[in-house]
Amino acid sequence: MLSNQVLQKTIHEMGNILECNCSLWNERGELLASVGLEKTFVKQSVRAFLRSPEEPEKGCVSQKECTLFPVKNGEELIYILVLELEKSDEVLRIGRLCVSQLQSLLEMNQEKMDKNRFVQKVMLNHLTEVEIYNQAKRLGIPVEQKRAVFLIEPKGEQDEVILEMVRGIYTTGMGDYVTAVDNGHVILVKSLETDEDINEADEIAHMLVSIMNTEAMVNVRVSYGSLTDKLQQITSAYQEAKIAMEVGRIFYVEKEVLAYQELGIGRLIHQLPEPLCEMFLKEVFDEQEENIFDEEILSTVNQFFENNLNISETARQLYVHRNTLVHRLERIQKLTGLDVRMFEDALTLKIALMVSDQVKYTKLKNRK
Repeated sequence: MLSNQVLQKTIHEMGNILECNCSLWNERGELLASVGLEKTFVKQSVRAFLRSPEEPEKGCVSQKECTLFPVKNGEELIYILVLELEKSDEVLRIGRLCVSQLQSLLEMNQEKMDKNRFVQKVMLNHLTEVEIYNQAKRLGIPVEQKRAVFLIEPKGEQDEVILEMVRGIYTTGMGDYVTAVDNGHVILVKSLETDEDINEADEIAHMLVSIMNTEAMVNVRVSYGSLTDKLQQITSAYQEAKIAMEVGRIFYVEKEVLAYQELGIGRLIHQLPEPLCEMFLKEVFDEQEENIFDEEILSTVNQFFENNLNISETARQLYVHRNTLVHRLERIQKLTGLDVRMFEDALTLKIALMVSDQVKYTKLKNRK
């Protein structure tokens, strides 16, 4: 099936060229796209056509003040095209041309879907290397091509909007593939020029965030993995993009673009087994609960870390006196035995707080 965006654009173009009202309906008699207001007699004509068991003569049916043309994919009825013109040889010729255009769009869309499904299977590691080479050759997809895999996650339940938007921007004919493997993410496999590097991928990721924000009014987060040189490598690139997205949810909530190669210590902590994380937390917090800090202390220490342990700058940004900040840091030392003004102790607490976030996320995820 063609997207609503494509259908509306196609019907508007037909209506402008023919200078008449026209509409497109599905096999259930539901209006999909139209030029002009929906009219009762058109709706009744479509329903009468669908109830009729007879095959239309000359590929169309004439009803009151309109002519209906079935649009098929093989023997399957896909659409009903309605031209609000009475049947004539000229209308018959024009209608057949319009049907031919819609059928061509359906065929191209089917080819695009075949390619997207194939790339999805490669990405999910459902094909052997021999199958990848054979199917890629049949579909005309180059095996050796620099590519990047982007994972796009909406911050709300609007993945359908994103899927339509990304498909509208990146067409399969250009060597780019758009698919979705679950209800929460859209995946873009983007072909790159041979001289493009990871900076180009970062620019594309930021562009996707900007476009979704300004044109679709949807807030998204975009992650991507290592660049690939061969088609079969998109499997690992996709896994890296998934890891980057999850690490971002845990440690870098404010970031809109997440690159696997730039996750730093967060990526390392994410791969630690849960028993090791819990053992480390017990050692750092001396059997106390790791959430011993109130919001004020937690906000203070995080700001202190962001300012590279600079007391004056942190006090300025928190709008507190230097002595007040020192007092809060001493409270942290009293609770944990760690003097965060010292680099090694600061590093220990920073890692402990990140490990704590990882453990909380894992437990929450396991409960779902």
